[in-house]
Amino acid sequence: MKVTVVGAGYVGATTAQRIAERSIADVYLVDIVEGLAAGKALDMAQAAPLVGHSSTITGGTEYEPAEGSDVVVITAGIARKPGMSRDDLLATNGKIVTGIVEEITRVAPDAILIMVTNPLDVTTHIAMQVSGQPRERVMGMAGALDTARFRCFIGMELDCSAADVQAMVLGGHGDSMVPLASSATVGGVPITQLIQPERLQEIIQRTRDGGAEIVGLLKTASAFYAPSAGVTEMVASVVRDEGRVMPASVLLQGEYGIDDTFLGVPVKLGAGGVEQIIEVELSNDEMTALQASAEHVRETVAAWEQLSA
Repeated sequence: MKVTVVGAGYVGATTAQRIAERSIADVYLVDIVEGLAAGKALDMAQAAPLVGHSSTITGGTEYEPAEGSDVVVITAGIARKPGMSRDDLLATNGKIVTGIVEEITRVAPDAILIMVTNPLDVTTHIAMQVSGQPRERVMGMAGALDTARFRCFIGMELDCSAADVQAMVLGGHGDSMVPLASSATVGGVPITQLIQPERLQEIIQRTRDGGAEIVGLLKTASAFYAPSAGVTEMVASVVRDEGRVMPASVLLQGEYGIDDTFLGVPVKLGAGGVEQIIEVELSNDEMTALQASAEHVRETVAAWEQLSA
C-alpha cells in the first residue's frame, strides 16, 4: 500500500514518520520547498535500520510519484500564530488546498483524501468540491485529535491513564466543537460521577482551546505530535481495513438533521473510506450545540465561496 503526505512541515513530516515506522504503508512526502521533503524522507529512511521497519519513504517537489497512492493526506498550509483562530487561515489555505487537490486528482484520482489543513471542515469541503470524489472518500481529521485532547485532560484531572478514558468530540474543528460529557466514561464509570459539573465545563473549554494553548506556548508553531497521531490512526484503519470507529469530518446528508455540511461525527473507517456514519444519542444541549457548530461551518464555507468568487 502507498500513502502520499502533502506538506513536509511539522505535521506532515511527523505523519510520514509514524506511517513508515508502524509499517502501515510506503510513503511519498511532497512539499513545494526545494529539498525539504527529499531531505526529511532521506533522514527517515536512514533511521529504518535502527527502528526496524522495511517501509520505503521518499520525498520530492513533484506530484507524479504520488501516482498509485491509496490514501493522500494533505497537511500543507500556513500554521496558526498566537491570537489567530483556525478560520483566520481561510483565504491562504483555501487557495493552497485547491491547487494541491487539483494536482492529486490529476495523478492519483482514485486516492482517498484525508484533510488536516485548517480550517479543517472548510478545506475538506474544498477537497471534495475540487476532486469530485464521493463523500465516502473525502474526510477531515479533527474528531480523532479533539477526542484525544478531551481524553488526555480527563485523565490529567483524575490522575488516571488516558487510555482508560472513553470519550468523543463531535462538531466542527474549532471553538464550536462539542465534547460529549454525557457519554464519557473512565473504566466504564461516567465522568459525571467523578468530576463536578463546574470543573467538567472547564475541561470542556480547555479541550476547545487545546490547539490555541499549544500555539501560545510554542509561539512560532502549532501542534503536530497529536495531530499526526490522529491522522495516522485514520490512515491505518483505511489501509488495513480495520473498521475502526472514530470521529471524522464528513459530509452530512440528513444525519443528525444536518444537510450538506462537513462536520465531525463518529464514522466507521475501512478500505472504502467512510463505510458508515454512526448517529449517537445526544442530550438536548449537545444536539443544540452540534447544530450551532454546523451553522458556524456553513458561515465559514460561505465566506470562502465569497473570497474565491
